[in-house]
Amino acid sequence: MNPSVPRRQGGSHRAGSGPGQVAGARAGSDDGQPAKQPDRRTGWARFLVPVVLILVWFVVGGFGGPYFGRISEVVDNNQSSYLPASSAATQVADLQAEFTDSDAVPAVIVYVNDAGLTDADRTYINGRVPALSGVSGVAGGVSPAQFSNDGKAAEIFVPVADNDDAATTVENLPSAVTEGLPAGLAGYVTGPAGQLADITEAFGGIDTSLLLVAVIAVFVILVVVYRSPLLPVLVLLTSVFALSAAILVVYYLARAGALAVNGQVQGILFILGIGAATDYSLLYVSRYRESLRDHPGRWDATLAALKGTFEPVLASAATVTAGLLCLLLSDLNSNKALGPVAAIGIGFAFLAAMTFLPALLMLAGRAAFWPRRPLYGSRHPDRDDARNGIWPRVARTVKAHPRRVWVIPTVLLLLAVTGMLQLRASGVPQSDFVLGETSAKEGQQVLGEHFPSGSGSPALIVAPEGELDDVAGAVLGVSGVDALTVQASGTPAGSLPVTADGVQPSPVPGAAAAPTVVDGKVLLEATLTDPPDSDAAEQTVDDMRGAVAGINDVLIGGETATTIDTNAAAIHDRNLIIPVVLVVILFLLMLLLRSILAPVLLILTVLLSFGATLGVSALMFNHVFDFPGADPAVPLFGFIFLVALGVDYNIFLMTRVREESLQHGTREGVIRGLMITGSVITSAGIVLAATFAALGVIPVLFLAQLAFIVAFGVLLDTLVVRSLLVPALSYDIGRSIWWPSRLSRPPRGLHRRGVPAHAGKDFAP
Repeated sequence: MNPSVPRRQGGSHRAGSGPGQVAGARAGSDDGQPAKQPDRRTGWARFLVPVVLILVWFVVGGFGGPYFGRISEVVDNNQSSYLPASSAATQVADLQAEFTDSDAVPAVIVYVNDAGLTDADRTYINGRVPALSGVSGVAGGVSPAQFSNDGKAAEIFVPVADNDDAATTVENLPSAVTEGLPAGLAGYVTGPAGQLADITEAFGGIDTSLLLVAVIAVFVILVVVYRSPLLPVLVLLTSVFALSAAILVVYYLARAGALAVNGQVQGILFILGIGAATDYSLLYVSRYRESLRDHPGRWDATLAALKGTFEPVLASAATVTAGLLCLLLSDLNSNKALGPVAAIGIGFAFLAAMTFLPALLMLAGRAAFWPRRPLYGSRHPDRDDARNGIWPRVARTVKAHPRRVWVIPTVLLLLAVTGMLQLRASGVPQSDFVLGETSAKEGQQVLGEHFPSGSGSPALIVAPEGELDDVAGAVLGVSGVDALTVQASGTPAGSLPVTADGVQPSPVPGAAAAPTVVDGKVLLEATLTDPPDSDAAEQTVDDMRGAVAGINDVLIGGETATTIDTNAAAIHDRNLIIPVVLVVILFLLMLLLRSILAPVLLILTVLLSFGATLGVSALMFNHVFDFPGADPAVPLFGFIFLVALGVDYNIFLMTRVREESLQHGTREGVIRGLMITGSVITSAGIVLAATFAALGVIPVLFLAQLAFIVAFGVLLDTLVVRSLLVPALSYDIGRSIWWPSRLSRPPRGLHRRGVPAHAGKDFAP
């Protein structure tokens, strides 16, 4: 061995890098290897460009960092942030404030003594009315106590101002409700305001626990993957800065009213921002490490790495963004809000991974990978299928038995798809939106035992004043309606009873009460016999709508109607958006791979994976987690993320396969692409699965289900579809996978059934 040639890590010196080259200029190389000497101006530019990029991102991170805690200021968890934009329930919600001169949300205070209310209990309960009126945030007009027919319970209606402090108001109510509570008497805060407080409390951990769990999970995985002290820090810093920039932009857009953000959207932004930026960073780091083995200088290695990663990462970001923006077609405000917010997160993830991280690694060079530095000229360990290791063994299996390798997973995935028959995604009661037991849930249960279960959450009916009697007769004739009132002025209760004989006079002697009329319309409230979030209540509201269908300009809203309209809108969105997303992603894949057949097959594999994921999820939800069902939007959100992200990994694989196929032929390109990308794509999939699994720390049913679906689906895509099914299918088909592009046709001079003897295996079809 020539002593002037340094020993290379992991293998022999690369061909063409002999002693003569080492004797040349060493400037620009961080491991003592030959590099072309740049002139002074070029050298300064190569230093200043990464430094400026780093400084810009540190400024962005410095400004955006504090907004991790401030974004909750623009988050709106009120019901309006989830309502379908054009439904009857939404129109009623908008009109209701005109009749009451406030946007109050009713809280229902329930007192119960299972042994029967004593005189002391009744005196205490009546005395609570002025105390509740004095709670900050109560909009006034607290109702007198109403006692149940069985003599065991009482209810008080407390209007809570529907503003940013509504949850705080509800949190303060229990102290006023239970202050000096007599022995044997229990008090609860329930109703729509109580449920709002539960939702707000459930999302309260987003700023801290969710982000902390996600960051720790990603950091641990990166340490295991890289076994380096510096590289995980650089990658995680890139992800955090990308999220900081996204949060900063989203905050000011939401503050200006251009975007709507609720807790659900906020949680997904956090997770998607961290996960996507880390995935893109992993792909760049892998390519940069390759380039450091092929180029002596960091600048050339950086340019080569960017050239190899920019197109697939851009395609990935464009695919996910296009899928997310399709949510703008939704009629649900919550879906519309997610599209642009998450797209902003993806955009900054792409920018950070393609600018900030390359600049950091450009300055750090090979030291970033310490103690396993990739030296110039050292062997690429992931390009030899004769080596030991997971991916060489997988590649050899695909090469030896391609058809068997893709057929067996396909059959197993089809079996898993049958589990979709057990998927219950027609909606869940509003009380099940938050997981676990809460005071509002307990109070609603007590309320239903002693009063009509619909107390506090009546069906709201807006009707023309002249049609009041006809509407009342139709509504009272529906089974499941317990009582009917009309909004009125001049009465302490704020309403008058309505019977089949019409509007009844105020029970207060001498009161000059009359129905409130706004623009020729009146507001009726129908108390239902069943809980407002029950199937029976939904059937009652459907029957009410049918009963008044022949009367013009009648709208029925309220909590139950909102649930009905929301579920209907979610099903409509699912049927509309899923085909649109498929067409958009298929078009982008065709542009990227310059093929028709390959994109179609990739879409089919991702759909198969999605179906299998939903099948397994249905079994887990029903028989392991014992969930009460699922929101109709759960499959849609799962589809958006799984199809877009699943295609991502196929993009990373197939763009590399295509690159290798141009030099070595399709089948050899498949094997090389699988070995080269196997480790990095698997790591990226595990990172993304871990970040989405972190959504499970938020006790919200929708997010818990989405966390399982996306985490399991990403792992299935990464470990089975991308690792086995797609490579084996591509290898089995051969060069025809690129049809109708030029790559699908034999090179000039080759026979249809083979290659010239001198061409060698690299030119196999």
